[in-house]
Amino acid sequence: MSERAYDEHRLRDFLAGRTRGFSRRDLLALTAAAGVAATLPGSPARAATPIVKPLPAELFRALGTNAETRFSALKDQGYYVPVDRFFVRNHTVTPTISADSWQLEISGSGTGSATFGLDDLKKLPSVTAPVAIECAGNGRSFYTTQQGQTVSGTAWTLGAIGVGRWKGVRLSTLLRRSGISRNAVDVQPIGLDPNFVSGGVDLGPVRRPFPVRKAFDDVILAYELNGEPLPPDHGFPVRVVVPHWVGISSIKWVGRIEVSAEPLFSPWNTQFYRLFGPDFPAEGQPFDRQSIKSAFELEPGATFPAGVRTRLTGRSWSADGPIREVEISTDGGTTWRRARPYGATPGGVWQRWEYDWTPTAGEHVLLARATDVRGNTQPDVARFNTLGYLFDAAVRVPVTAVG
Repeated sequence: MSERAYDEHRLRDFLAGRTRGFSRRDLLALTAAAGVAATLPGSPARAATPIVKPLPAELFRALGTNAETRFSALKDQGYYVPVDRFFVRNHTVTPTISADSWQLEISGSGTGSATFGLDDLKKLPSVTAPVAIECAGNGRSFYTTQQGQTVSGTAWTLGAIGVGRWKGVRLSTLLRRSGISRNAVDVQPIGLDPNFVSGGVDLGPVRRPFPVRKAFDDVILAYELNGEPLPPDHGFPVRVVVPHWVGISSIKWVGRIEVSAEPLFSPWNTQFYRLFGPDFPAEGQPFDRQSIKSAFELEPGATFPAGVRTRLTGRSWSADGPIREVEISTDGGTTWRRARPYGATPGGVWQRWEYDWTPTAGEHVLLARATDVRGNTQPDVARFNTLGYLFDAAVRVPVTAVG
């Protein structure tokens, strides 16, 4: 076998998840050496536009194949984010999939083989749970605008999160029915959206593994969101919902689940969704859970009447548990006062809060910082990583009082 052919073989093995221990640097070097774009088996589907649903400017910030929710659009909207303003994270485009022909295959070295249709899932015992889906890069833009640091990736503010009421079947139910082995280690859902190409390399269908113990803990294969069938942009007909973990784990349009007796690897846990930078190992530091955050339900640069009592509202959340308290600063972080929590908190996914403020004329900087039940408090500065994940610092929001 020639050296080039050997490099091509190694690259395809890596992208298919058969090679372990590769760093992001290894992948880039190997890709350059091979000079090829690997093609993986998958079921890509076509779509006319990246996102199907309307994206009115008052509800969303459009970001290429993605769209983030404006937090101002969540004011007075209740605990769950309505589907019409639920953020969209697409690696490529929203596929068109027929519910009648859709099938889910479960196979691999750690299980027997089984296939399920949508009707099969709906006949099984169902579960409904409040869960937040949040992109790992939520808040990424603030590394640059607030901390002066250069990062790569979609420039989300804080709107790459949505809390929904998800209904479906427990993944553990299907794994048992497929004959999962005691030797199974990892589970890897694989999406039916078109293959993702990065830097000229076809990385195959979107997929990311997680341990079998997580699969048996709380993972859902959801077919409803907020009491309605999943919309196309949110995974129709079935998506994975992985509570407390970063959004990439919750694969949309799932078509196959690989169950392996050995650890699984994909570009989405080796090349992406790792922490790279001066404070981290050269091969990057893996992570699964999101960080603690707070957001005001208003647009940056908003104006208020000076001398008039104003009610500020917002939401705080943490993957590590319910929020214990939220503090508000209206003077750029010099003084802090507690906000009032309000409303029911199903599952403790996030906490809505309010704070009454009578501003003086002029410019002000608002901040909100939360502390969760485990004692995690939002810092003044987020820990830098080159891909801009897990921004958790209190966000500075400029506003003006006029009068």
